[in-house]
Amino acid sequence: MENTLPPAASSPSAHGFQWASRLRAAAIHLALSALVAALAALLVFGLWYPTPFREISGGRELFFLVVAVDVVLGPLITFAVFDRRKPGRELRRDLAIVVLLQLGALGYGLHTVFQARPVVVALEGDRLRVVTAVALQEADLSKAPPEWQHLPWHGVHVLATRRASGGEQLEAIDMALQGIDVGMRPEFWLPASSTAAEMRAGARPLAALAARYPARAAELQEYVAATGRSAEQLKYLPLLARRTDWVALVDAQSGRIVGHAPFDGF
Repeated sequence: MENTLPPAASSPSAHGFQWASRLRAAAIHLALSALVAALAALLVFGLWYPTPFREISGGRELFFLVVAVDVVLGPLITFAVFDRRKPGRELRRDLAIVVLLQLGALGYGLHTVFQARPVVVALEGDRLRVVTAVALQEADLSKAPPEWQHLPWHGVHVLATRRASGGEQLEAIDMALQGIDVGMRPEFWLPASSTAAEMRAGARPLAALAARYPARAAELQEYVAATGRSAEQLKYLPLLARRTDWVALVDAQSGRIVGHAPFDGF
């Protein structure tokens, strides 16, 4: 009887799954992905989400979610497609497609992180509100004072807002009920020349915050010391953000924000 079985050398078990070469390729891809992620982290946390916005605006969690998915999936796909039995041209094509898909996903993720970055810290009477880029309409920026009509690529604009007056009051209340406060509306932003005076007027003595948290006096003192000023030289303002509430430490003389602390200021 004629043997119809294929030669043993052509069976999958004879060739094996090539675990070693696949793992090596995936490990190299993982190392390169980690390097790209580290460079992206310098961009995100150095420019778009400086301290304390990486915490109070959720930038850290959003970035690591985007990067973790991208860094893990790329090497996994490389592990799946890498096969030295493929012709060299075909293997290079497959790996190039994986890299392009990964870079495309990373680029989209970073664009999302960029759009969610904090761009404005707006004083609303006796509190500060962190405003993200995605919360502002580009067309509305023309209604702001000239110095605020362009969003920063890094850091934030610190500015004051005016109160609604006359016929604006009902509209302002209605917009606030929709989650759009005056800090998010450029037509209510005041010129930069008004910021310092408004900050000094709205800020509260730091002693009032210390009195509310006697058990955390040592912790508060650490944040005070980091400003290079004494507690008597500082005031504070509650800082409203998407994820958690902090306070901004304000120089009582200049009206500038000189530090932050993780305390509920209300």
